Amino acid sequence: MPSSGFETLGVSADLCEALRARGIEQPFEIQSLTIPDAVAGKDVCGKAKTGSGKTLAFGLPVLQNLAKAQPRRPHGLTLVPTRELALQVHDELEPLATARGISIAAVYGGARIETQIKRLVDGVDLVIGTPGRLIDLIQQGELSVADVDHVVIDEADRMADMGFLPQVEWILRHIDGRHQTLLFSATLDGVIGSLVRQYQTDPVFHEVESRQVTVDQMVHRFVLVHELDKVKVTAAIARNAKRVLVFSRTKRGADKVAASLLKEGVEAAAIHGDLRQNLREKALADFAAGNVHVLVATDVAARGIHVDDVDVVVHYDPPEDHKAYLHRSGRTARAGEAGMAVSLVLWNQELEVRRLQNRLNLKLPMVEMFSNDPRLNDLAAWDPMATAGQS
Repeated sequence: MPSSGFETLGVSADLCEALRARGIEQPFEIQSLTIPDAVAGKDVCGKAKTGSGKTLAFGLPVLQNLAKAQPRRPHGLTLVPTRELALQVHDELEPLATARGISIAAVYGGARIETQIKRLVDGVDLVIGTPGRLIDLIQQGELSVADVDHVVIDEADRMADMGFLPQVEWILRHIDGRHQTLLFSATLDGVIGSLVRQYQTDPVFHEVESRQVTVDQMVHRFVLVHELDKVKVTAAIARNAKRVLVFSRTKRGADKVAASLLKEGVEAAAIHGDLRQNLREKALADFAAGNVHVLVATDVAARGIHVDDVDVVVHYDPPEDHKAYLHRSGRTARAGEAGMAVSLVLWNQELEVRRLQNRLNLKLPMVEMFSNDPRLNDLAAWDPMATAGQS
């Protein structure tokens, strides 16, 4: 059997065979960078965006080095921000764990704790869980971290955004003795940097540069609207698109826009940090499945959105700066697909948006439109340069 790219990184033959059975032969960049150090038992700090292959980057070394555990006393612990991610990590690692005779389980809030306790009593070598549920299990004496040798903190930046860092630190403080800690995050500054300094020992740093979305990868439209007609304009755009992501500056604003779109007959849901986790996950799942046509999000909450088929991003409120504009708009220019970013501009926001355009080198007119304007039926086909004088 020819060796795969993973074997050259130090991944064991049985795991490579399990990867090969799933059609995975060559590692992604973050995997090539981090796996050799992680297999060697070093603490690793990896900076990479979601979707870059982080699960195998930490999963393969942990599964390879993990010892069999006693009931309720796992040797591996992976902390993730959401139920959705816990299940995703579990499902990706389970076939590999089976190949090595390793037992894994996902624990998270919103599911029956009794079922999860039974799994722990039966014996689990690697537990993947959300911080709140892990703390519940530890405090009830159903989960001991006394034997934990490998700790993974996945998507640390999202945990910080969602207010989970105090819970994460509570868990880390309770893990005594020498253990390996692997931390992955899209950012490593601020509170994440302090997490690294406090809970990792001489970590090796690896970074994958994220591909920056550029303005020429999408269509841009700037529409002058009136306050009382703004929701109706958004609804008109949404009715002519498959999947729309709308950005609001505030949590309250996101709720209000979503409710107003529903009144206009457009299936919409809001997602922001004040929503309970199960409601955020339902809104995101409905959006990904196409049950919800429009998702209205704040900038922070949108970091947890990874849906490829968003064809229109609507800047309901102007972004903070040109970087935020690109980050928001980049949700629609994924996997080589074209997309459209539409900015809705009120009269008192024109100067702010003009400055934004200058930073982005986007020399496009802002054209006034009302919600009954036929151009809203196909904004991508409409040429603003040719019709800038119309209103």
